[in-house]
Amino acid sequence: MTSRKHWLLPDGVDELLPERAKALEQLRRRLLDCCDGWGYRYVIPPLVEFTDSLLVGLGADLDLVTCKFADRLSGRTLGVRADMTPQAARIDAHSLGETGVTRLCYAGSTLHSAPETATSGRSPIQLGAEVYGSASSDADLEVIGLMLTLIDRVGLAPHHKPVTLDVGHVGIYDAVMAASSLNAETVNAVFDALQRKSQPDLQHILRDSDDALVARLQGLMDLHGGADTLALARQKLADIPEAIEAIDQIDRVVSYVQAHHPEVSVYIDLTELRGFRYHTGLVFAAYVAGVGNAIAKGGRYDNVGSVFGRERPATGFTCDLKALAEQCATHSNPGGVISAPIVEDAALNDAILALRAQGRVVVNALEGIHDPRCTEQLIKEGDHWVCQPLA
Repeated sequence: MTSRKHWLLPDGVDELLPERAKALEQLRRRLLDCCDGWGYRYVIPPLVEFTDSLLVGLGADLDLVTCKFADRLSGRTLGVRADMTPQAARIDAHSLGETGVTRLCYAGSTLHSAPETATSGRSPIQLGAEVYGSASSDADLEVIGLMLTLIDRVGLAPHHKPVTLDVGHVGIYDAVMAASSLNAETVNAVFDALQRKSQPDLQHILRDSDDALVARLQGLMDLHGGADTLALARQKLADIPEAIEAIDQIDRVVSYVQAHHPEVSVYIDLTELRGFRYHTGLVFAAYVAGVGNAIAKGGRYDNVGSVFGRERPATGFTCDLKALAEQCATHSNPGGVISAPIVEDAALNDAILALRAQGRVVVNALEGIHDPRCTEQLIKEGDHWVCQPLA
């Protein structure tokens, strides 16, 4: 029993064995190449940072899931990143400091102190893309378009796994709250009740509040469904201009997806307030049939850069590469694996180099033993080495 403890991993932390690791790495390269084609530049943020910069101004949610420890050199507290989005915002605001629009993408391991959901792990490999410096809704449409394009590159269609885009807007909730006189503690409690869509909790929290406000928030909780939800929302929130403006932005997303990604279904949820509470506008998430958790999610977060001394509008998304890799087909090397004898022969060496240049896998037969993956072997015929089926 004691010896078994040496190879046990913490709950929610896994390792990727060869086949799974290969599939994930192939997917990572394919998706980052796609981001590059859209003009997004690759950055590699550090695995750990001082919590002063990693968590400042980003709310309690991110703080709770961040693993922390003391830095022996400085005595300050370090945190292992749980979300790379704030790091990208710091890079834009502080490390780069560019004017105009900046597009960044990244991919790397993260760590959570506890699973985000009952079925998720604690060590996602996060890939994401962000646009800084544009407050235009066109920037939101761009990142949504890139996210859906990446999902398309995963190759779900051949496996008949339809994608649904869930869209909401934090501005609607903020506008309704701004029109109320609730204190901060009550606002936070209402936020949690709306996230859980719990009518009883909402009624209990607002038991001493104005009946009109209670009715409005209860009605807001029911505003979810297809595109026709927006027409109903316009009626119920007609007296709040900021809410109507947010609804208009969602309407643009619906039109964009229908025009450019007609294979994707759109679901409207006006109490969808996902994230670590740093989002400020549109929020969205992509779901695949049969998978409980979102495979990608994002939104607008205009306030994050201000904590780094440079407030910039920002929008982007992230996805868990592990979750995506589970949904895609393995892309194998063309042909089978080839076994090569260990012989001092220039022609053999040339043949091996040529095969590997073609993308074939050639494995040396150490001690004359073929690797069990091999289905072919190199045999010398005259002056040439040729592939033949392995008997």
